[in-house]
Amino acid sequence: MAHMDEAGPREEDRAKRPPTGHYVLLGLAVVSLIGVAVLGLVVEPDPRGFGTHEQLGLAPCRTMEWAGIPCPGCGVTTSVSLLWHGDLWASFVNQPFGFLMGVLVPLGAVGAIVGHFRGHDLYADAAAMRWGRMLIALGVVMLVAWTYKILQT
Repeated sequence: MAHMDEAGPREEDRAKRPPTGHYVLLGLAVVSLIGVAVLGLVVEPDPRGFGTHEQLGLAPCRTMEWAGIPCPGCGVTTSVSLLWHGDLWASFVNQPFGFLMGVLVPLGAVGAIVGHFRGHDLYADAAAMRWGRMLIALGVVMLVAWTYKILQT
């Protein structure tokens, strides 16, 4: 229980609270977990292997319309939906990057929520991560998956 004096919470009690960034990351974790679950469970995978996002009122892929090739994100929503509907193999075969995002986003979100309840400072934990290497690795996976998706069409 926080100690109060006439001016409000004591300085040492304020110092024990995580920074605002911690709560922003916690909020993002909760929203992303709910968003991926709702997206995956409510939206039906499009049998074309892309275009599932159109069920959310979003426009069709312009790259596919104009150039006849998928964009780097084509099939991601479909793969997430397939994954959350329990068809892991179809999710991976459809768009490997979408499969990866469908796994990593909820795992990261759950990890952040568990970290919060274990008393971790999510902001400090995020600041200590090697984001450059992770983003490069994700970028390479995305490019390989995009090439794969282009070859599928």
